[in-house]
Amino acid sequence: MASPGTAEPRSVPRIRPTQTQQIVIGLATGCAVGAWLNGQPAALQASWNTWLELVRDVFLHLIKLMIAPLILGSIVQGIAGTGDVKKVGRVGAKTLLYFEVVTTAALAVGLAAVNLLGPGVGVRLSGAAANLGAAVQSRPLTLPETLMHIFPTSVIDAMARNDVLQVVTFSVIFAMAVLAAGDQGRPVLAFFASLTQVMFKFAGIIMRLAPYGVGAAIAVTVGHQGLSSLLGLGKLVLTLYAALVVFVALVFGAVIWIARVPLRPFCRAAREPFTIAFATANSEAALPKAFDLMERLGVPGGIVGFVLPAGYTFNLDGSTLYLAVASVFVAQAAETTTGVHIGLGQQVTMMLTLMLTSKGVAAVPRASLVVLVAALQSFGLPLEGAAMILGVDALLDMARTSVNVLGNCLASVVVARWEGEFDDAKARANFGDPA
Repeated sequence: MASPGTAEPRSVPRIRPTQTQQIVIGLATGCAVGAWLNGQPAALQASWNTWLELVRDVFLHLIKLMIAPLILGSIVQGIAGTGDVKKVGRVGAKTLLYFEVVTTAALAVGLAAVNLLGPGVGVRLSGAAANLGAAVQSRPLTLPETLMHIFPTSVIDAMARNDVLQVVTFSVIFAMAVLAAGDQGRPVLAFFASLTQVMFKFAGIIMRLAPYGVGAAIAVTVGHQGLSSLLGLGKLVLTLYAALVVFVALVFGAVIWIARVPLRPFCRAAREPFTIAFATANSEAALPKAFDLMERLGVPGGIVGFVLPAGYTFNLDGSTLYLAVASVFVAQAAETTTGVHIGLGQQVTMMLTLMLTSKGVAAVPRASLVVLVAALQSFGLPLEGAAMILGVDALLDMARTSVNVLGNCLASVVVARWEGEFDDAKARANFGDPA
């Protein structure tokens, strides 16, 4: 007990690092362990690497475990949850058309940037080069084979093999059937909505292991090759940020000009959701504010209510661009490791796959990693590349998530303008220059 005249000691609240901070700590710890291992005798390195690779591979297995149910639930909910297709009608068709055009542009910008800057050139992946080479050398499917492969004979088999294209195909057709079933389909839709939320929580649980998976993956890489191996990751971060800046300036700039979006009011309305998304790396955290500010900007509530939620599944511009950059980065690193060249034709095929698979990206932190792992697996590229990228994924996630939110805010304005329902007077009144 404190003596008279002295203040009671105050308990210091325990401050827990955020997940991003934990991943950065894991990254730094892994770099330190790897740098120490790099100078140790081979026997000691082998002993440590056995356990470090175990931690890394367990984390990767858990990531792969949630691919199929997460994509299935999010796509069925995203499509069937819009309601009657006839009721959605013209707005829905215009929205989905706009989404597809802009996400295709994001893939094109990402593909151009990663080939121009070559962040993966010279980066070597850990693991047996012979095994990596055997995976990369697998013959790409012809066009008829690709079209046939899209349609599964068993969804259970497709999910067991994590064949993302077949899972996406089944999910889209199944969602259409749920819509066609009307009232009888509502319990099914409710189940998949619940499944999606459960998988979000599942992903959150798995991502608690991310600092350990990151630390182990980076430690193995640095232990094999030294700290110089991290140079490629710095180039990857710069490549993605540069590509996103170009995408926003050129593609979003062109959209703003064509649709006659009031630039200054839009920037003022979108900057708060953009900042929230960047700081939290979570686009869902920015959704309530985006709803409010887009309506205040002059977008009708009905259009905001449809476009923003639909965009969380179908219009993740930043995540789509990231997937293009990250997948080709791994292909470039695999080429450095194995000597097997990944040609432009194979890259384009990969981009076409990502056009479908990116629609299943959940609006939660680092969920793009799930789709990246699925794409790498589909094209026989080494998953060690995904583990390496995860070391800097906290930096990448903030940028791509904020662009996702910015793109969906812009989409709501464009669709409202396209429908002739955007209120310019409201935009000037709430976000224009003061008189």
